[in-house]
Amino acid sequence: MNIGGYGVREHVRLLAPLYGLIFAVWLLRWVLYSLDAPRGLVRALTVNGATALAVLIAVGLIHFQCIGGYFNVILASILLIVWEQFLIVSAIVFSVMTGKINIFTEPEYSFPGYDPHHVKHILGQLTFGVGAGMLYGAATSCLLLFLLRKLVPSRAKCEQ
Repeated sequence: MNIGGYGVREHVRLLAPLYGLIFAVWLLRWVLYSLDAPRGLVRALTVNGATALAVLIAVGLIHFQCIGGYFNVILASILLIVWEQFLIVSAIVFSVMTGKINIFTEPEYSFPGYDPHHVKHILGQLTFGVGAGMLYGAATSCLLLFLLRKLVPSRAKCEQ
């Protein structure tokens, strides 16, 4: 499947460092919570924030490296958001399997009294998290690409 002349494999290869960024924030947040780090520090490291930053960086990469257009940035945002939700859901599943609360299953983020196996939380991440994330990510990335093309036209060197 080609999107804008590039396959999914090329997109994944381009986004590999950004997957690493999201994974690093996810892991660091989990580790800091396990080590009883200050609450403000754990809250400052947000996987959603890292994903939003990764989407913005991906748009810049796609624009400045001349790797396509709007469909490419939409695919990039979808791939990054699905990766984010996969990491969060895997942390929730790990918590359910081990019976040990982690940062992703704290009562503040998930309500175990109503749903001890966090099924609703997992379904929420897989439906609302992915759906709203994709819509927001696609809209933001398309808007940013539009602004980049108008304000920083690097397309002239792309077409040579």
